[in-house]
Amino acid sequence: MATVLCAGLYAIGSYMTSYIPSPWGFGQFRPAVVVPSFFAVIFGPMPAGVGAAIGTLIADSVKHGYLYEGSLFAAVPGNFLGFYLFGYIVRKRFTWGRFILASNLTLTLSNLVVATLYVFVFKVLYLGQLGDLSFDALAFLVIGLTIWWFVTMLPFVLLVTPPLIRAAATAFPTIVPEDVRAHSLQEELPETTFSLAVLVPGIIMLLVGLTTSYTTLGVYLSNFFGNSTKDLIQLMFYGSGGALSFLGLIILVSKRQPRNPRR
Repeated sequence: MATVLCAGLYAIGSYMTSYIPSPWGFGQFRPAVVVPSFFAVIFGPMPAGVGAAIGTLIADSVKHGYLYEGSLFAAVPGNFLGFYLFGYIVRKRFTWGRFILASNLTLTLSNLVVATLYVFVFKVLYLGQLGDLSFDALAFLVIGLTIWWFVTMLPFVLLVTPPLIRAAATAFPTIVPEDVRAHSLQEELPETTFSLAVLVPGIIMLLVGLTTSYTTLGVYLSNFFGNSTKDLIQLMFYGSGGALSFLGLIILVSKRQPRNPRR
């Protein structure tokens, strides 16, 4: 039942934003990753992994109107691997620190797997497309997709999933594992770790954006992807980097502000 619910909710949520592409014209904006993240914590690795794999296949296939091979080759294995690993990490011993670690690690790994399989297996080998691009350009495309998915997913997982976990622990305590219930209701989210988990990727995004603007990397992008795509890529790095850095600084500053003593 948990697997079916995860797959259905993830399919609906993914389809709702499936028409918002990356700067390269493929690769979707997907805040619905909060669904399998939540199921990974509450129900464990297998319902989350299988549910995410089935859900992404349903959403992609409904969008394209047929069984979409790109999802079958890339998104299905990447989503299963990522959210199974997410559930495995937090299931052994849940703490908010492990939750933050799982979020960063699994989003990086799963998105890298999806991007690599989608570009090299589906686009190049299966469809015979992107043949005019060099291996370096294809590798940069994989890295760029991985980064874009990571920075657009991470804030939703870190900001939306914890309140959902706490709400489930309060409303349905019998279905929530005991250690998850104890930590989610009694332990505060570690604000320093949380802020650094958002701030560090944001700073990296800003540095990469500066690199594309003031080094030969920008020329490289223009030659292979065109000026309009290069401008969108730069906007992605600056916008996502600025947003993540601002969010991380706000959390860090708010933690350091002294609280008014009671009188």
